[in-house]
Amino acid sequence: MGTTARPDSLQRYREKRDFRITPEPAEGHDELEAPPRRGRATASTRAATAGKAGDRQARHRAAAAGQTLSFVIQKHWASHLHYDFRLELDGVLLSWAVPKGPSLDPRQRRMAVHVEDHPVSYGGFEGTIPPKQYGAGEVIVWDNGTWEPVGNPQAGLREGKLVFRLHGQKLAGLWQLIRTSRGDAKREQWLLIKKHDAWERPHADYDVTMALPDSVVAKPLGMREEREPGQEAKQEPKQQPTQELKQASTSAGRRSAGPAEAAHEPSNEAANEPASQASNQASSEMATLDLSQARKARLPAQLAPQLATLVSATPPGDWMAEAKFDGYRLLTRIDKGKVQLITRGGNDWTHRMPTLAKALQALPVDTAWLDGEVVVLGPHGAPEFNRLQNAIGRAGRAAAEAGGKAGGKGAGKADIVYFLFDLPFLEGHDLREVPLVERRRALRILLSGQPDDHLRFSEAFEAPPEQMLEAACQMRLEGLILKRPDSRYVSARSDTWVKLKCQLRQEFVVVGFTPRSDAPSGLGSLLLAVRDEGEGSRGGKASPTRGANGANGANGANGANGGKAPNTGTRQEPGPAWRYAGRVGTGWSLAQGGALRRQLDALATERPHFSAEDIKRSHWARRPGGDERWVRPEMVVEVTFAEWTPDGHIRHAAFQGVREDKPATEIGREAARSPDKVTQADEPSVKKRAKASTHGTSAAATRATPSRSVLSASGPTATPGKLRITHPERVIDEASGATKIELVRYYESVIDWLMPHLAQRPVALVRAPDGVGGQLFFQKHVQGNDLIVIHNLAGLLQFTQLNTVELHTWNSRTDKLDKPDRLVFDLDPGEGVTWPQVREGAQLVHGLLQELGLQSWLKTSGGKGLHVVVPLARRADPDTCKAFSRAVVEHLAATLPKRFSAKSGPRNRVGKIYVDYLRNGEGQTTAAAFSVRARPGLGVSMPVDWAQLPELKGGDHWNLGNARDHLSFVKTDPWKDFWRCPQTLTVGTKLLMG
Repeated sequence: MGTTARPDSLQRYREKRDFRITPEPAEGHDELEAPPRRGRATASTRAATAGKAGDRQARHRAAAAGQTLSFVIQKHWASHLHYDFRLELDGVLLSWAVPKGPSLDPRQRRMAVHVEDHPVSYGGFEGTIPPKQYGAGEVIVWDNGTWEPVGNPQAGLREGKLVFRLHGQKLAGLWQLIRTSRGDAKREQWLLIKKHDAWERPHADYDVTMALPDSVVAKPLGMREEREPGQEAKQEPKQQPTQELKQASTSAGRRSAGPAEAAHEPSNEAANEPASQASNQASSEMATLDLSQARKARLPAQLAPQLATLVSATPPGDWMAEAKFDGYRLLTRIDKGKVQLITRGGNDWTHRMPTLAKALQALPVDTAWLDGEVVVLGPHGAPEFNRLQNAIGRAGRAAAEAGGKAGGKGAGKADIVYFLFDLPFLEGHDLREVPLVERRRALRILLSGQPDDHLRFSEAFEAPPEQMLEAACQMRLEGLILKRPDSRYVSARSDTWVKLKCQLRQEFVVVGFTPRSDAPSGLGSLLLAVRDEGEGSRGGKASPTRGANGANGANGANGANGGKAPNTGTRQEPGPAWRYAGRVGTGWSLAQGGALRRQLDALATERPHFSAEDIKRSHWARRPGGDERWVRPEMVVEVTFAEWTPDGHIRHAAFQGVREDKPATEIGREAARSPDKVTQADEPSVKKRAKASTHGTSAAATRATPSRSVLSASGPTATPGKLRITHPERVIDEASGATKIELVRYYESVIDWLMPHLAQRPVALVRAPDGVGGQLFFQKHVQGNDLIVIHNLAGLLQFTQLNTVELHTWNSRTDKLDKPDRLVFDLDPGEGVTWPQVREGAQLVHGLLQELGLQSWLKTSGGKGLHVVVPLARRADPDTCKAFSRAVVEHLAATLPKRFSAKSGPRNRVGKIYVDYLRNGEGQTTAAAFSVRARPGLGVSMPVDWAQLPELKGGDHWNLGNARDHLSFVKTDPWKDFWRCPQTLTVGTKLLMG
């Protein structure tokens, strides 16, 4: 395989394809250019990609001049699903086929087969390669962006080791391709490996191909069935979870309960019989229902839906699992032949779905309230929100009027399917106190006699929820809804219904947009916001427990101290304060983007409805400021994204559609609850509730409203003697031979030293189920921002039993989370820095802080470096603390540039000490004093006196084996005055800034 530009570089590419049939670009004949560059690379790469595919020499000159080059990863459903990894070099796309796709885990070594070069124009190709053509199947652009080689790329290719950086929408950071076998000359074997840096993530914790499965330039293509070449689809005698989910979503006439519901609901044989026989049996089957908790009641005019609480994992207990549909939630009111379809916001959408209204009118019932979700199914059975919008949404209609259809696929109102899952009222009876399984039996019986395929019963599934979630994600469903079989129906967000999502996804309010750089009248990106519920908060900060749709209820809960942020924008009328949450710039077609732009132009306003500094301060907002257009906060959009940043912004976002069923005032940041908080104790039994019920006919909305959501580990009266340690002799560190029980005994022995550093302080955990040499899991307020607090030894040992090795603590306490009581300067030595230099660096930091009027204390990190800690009076907010610590570090780096670095990243710290000030941001954590570190040798972060600094041999001077012995000889706590030294930053700030 040649790696330099030569006349026959694309010969094999052309020989394999018949361009009269395949839509793939032909070198010299296709005008399609490479995918657009993002961020800072845009200007520099535009010149390198402006020419046609045949202008390889211009590209080569651009690369030689230091301009960035494109990369693309295409997801390809050929005989096998695989990912085509392509790097632009010397005027072509060097290409590798990666069967399993990329992984952000450096331990995952993904095979990559070197295949023929492709033209650069191929980087923008999406579509279907026809049958019997080379590579027949569908292709999407899974990721694209720019790349930069580390070193000489041609030499790296010749030597079999190519190291490079990616700047993509999904992938970033350092990567390497390593040749393992030349094989035949046409198919060299390589490995694609993520290198260690800030972008790495454990594969078990985050599979990027599973979490972000869709195209970055178009909407999802729907589900594809993957099978071996020549293998025919067969009906298995026993359904697997994926098959079960697909059948539930696509079976036209299926009405019987799924296997899981058979355990809770008697089977409905009538569902498989002719409709007339089923109708005859409906009355007798309805008579078998346990409706003892039902009561006679008039049909209410309005009914608010029950909402599910977002959780980070499956809670313990008995749960029924249903598919989480990607559609609109609708309640149906039937009253003597009159049908109303009502959104969760109370809007009547009956006129938008006349086909459904007609089908519901035909049901054999006089009065009822039904609950469900409307969707439009794609060609492969998965619900597709854009198709639903095309059928009933304003954006879809506007795009159609513009000459195109949003998302590129049309759907009519006749394509809408209504999945029904609950029956709160039926024939003059209020069923809300009836157990869920009985309500669903009644609903299934009601639907069993009707032939209309637009109404379907939402099945429950057999299999553990964890297994079902994996299958749901593979099916491109949004996730799962878990419900307690004995639960009542409540018009509120409840712990008896919980939701598990395949990827982070929620609604945002549009507060502005940017135009396209190449078409000023087009739409470049949407600027997003959520309701700001904190006191005195400034744009860009992420509150750990803010969120309207999570544990705190749909009305939202203020932060620890209540109140609202100051209104720095101008509002024409009273309304909620908004917090900037980032931007989304992909997921819509040109037609849909134009339609959105016209809607946004109609909402234009002169000034933002939040602090514009939110955008300027964002590390992830790469576009230069000044091109934002502001709008009134009225449009609600749904967005998928990879994660929340520490600044409270979303990353790797993709637009899914406009939500017309939810008012903007309800949109807040969703917060996932810990599964440990969702227990059987949260919901009293139906019988106990029946005795206490007051039986009101209106749909009362009761919501949880804690000001802070805190997950406590053990109550104050718990005793460690009740805890059983499993696998006590399991080795957790091969380097030292230490066992799990030795870790438990260590924490027992140092609990009196440790608790002052844990008391009332949120913690994050590093768990090592396979030992410190295996996969590590960083559990930071359980993904959805619940805060973990350890009260005592019993609580600590509960987490140790769950393979927790390392403890990280916040800089603030639970009673004043927004007022830190310490600053941390983490000295992290770069490559080539000796230990004496680290000791000297700590002394220099100590001396500078003294000049600024601040006393500081010292502890080993348990790893390679040292921690310098400054106690504070709880007056300044996290932003102020972070800004001050940054100024200190930048002063050090400017004064002693050969010793200190203020920039992260391996390249910036070679021969220098990186002083990490980011530990002082809101919600950031540092290894706790006396915590064991989850790394070979099990070092311990040990507080010491400054006088001991010259004696230290390393950041891991103490470890699990010698820390207890050391403490047995310590008569005086070296940090005894730390807790009695409240200091302010006022004087230091004046000295530093002046």
